[in-house]
Amino acid sequence: MGALITSTAVSTDREVRSSIAHASTAANECLRLAGVRPEQVDLLINTGVYRDENMAEPAMAALVQKQVGMNLDYVKDPRPHAGFSFDLMNGACGVLNAVQVAGAFLASGNAERVLVVSSDAHPSNATRPDPGFPYATVGAAMLLERSVDGPTGFGRVHTAMAEDMSVDATAGYIDMPNVGVHGRERVTVRRDADHSRGLVEFAVARARHHAEVEGLDLTRTLLVSSQPTSVFAADVARLLGIDAAAVVTVDTVDGDPHSSALTLAYHQAVASGQAARYPQVLFLAAGPGPTMACSIYRPAPRG
Repeated sequence: MGALITSTAVSTDREVRSSIAHASTAANECLRLAGVRPEQVDLLINTGVYRDENMAEPAMAALVQKQVGMNLDYVKDPRPHAGFSFDLMNGACGVLNAVQVAGAFLASGNAERVLVVSSDAHPSNATRPDPGFPYATVGAAMLLERSVDGPTGFGRVHTAMAEDMSVDATAGYIDMPNVGVHGRERVTVRRDADHSRGLVEFAVARARHHAEVEGLDLTRTLLVSSQPTSVFAADVARLLGIDAAAVVTVDTVDGDPHSSALTLAYHQAVASGQAARYPQVLFLAAGPGPTMACSIYRPAPRG
């Protein structure tokens, strides 16, 4: 019994510079498309990393929950329904980590619907942020429900961390000794010029192992992957033996969509009809740590 994607939505308006606004916009649209009211959502998980003003508290999930209007007052609500939200941050892999958590809540009956949101933005919210900031200012949302058909939904989520830290030495942090009074509007992101080369090899090795264990036919699989570089998905597909036509490359944003990459790519594949041509989807993400996560997803049959 897996977690099934009921709907997805994205927020890519270049005039919007706020991570909270992007996540909230995507979340509201995702619920609208699913025909679900905010109070019907049991759990909201935010996987976004780079946020407005380098906010540490409260959790960004709580701010998105407020903007969505999800179960804000259990006592005063005419239809009391408990709601819970929290942040779960692991870069591009965060969405699949959230799928793991959501799957446990859904399988145990402690939740009927889980909303996974993500977004990244430069902390300054400036129209032209630091040109060295590699991440796109976008947001995405994915609504998950319990699959009633055993073979459908997400399968087991495979995660791994490389022992060799040099595989991807990417790091994002606030340079506290040097930011002075500008700590709310500056962030440092350090990336090696060829950071993705080792990351591709690491991700492919672990994904190949996952495919063998799960008995997956990768020649009949759509690849939805993170996008640390414009060629990362294509390189991973080539080494895994996945046809180039079965690769989803996000081409509607400027920069790496980071925590929103998987949801954004899947949303694009569904909207274009590309996803309908394959019986299963391999969600694969890799990023700093270096870490990777992957899972096979089987959509419900079209009625």
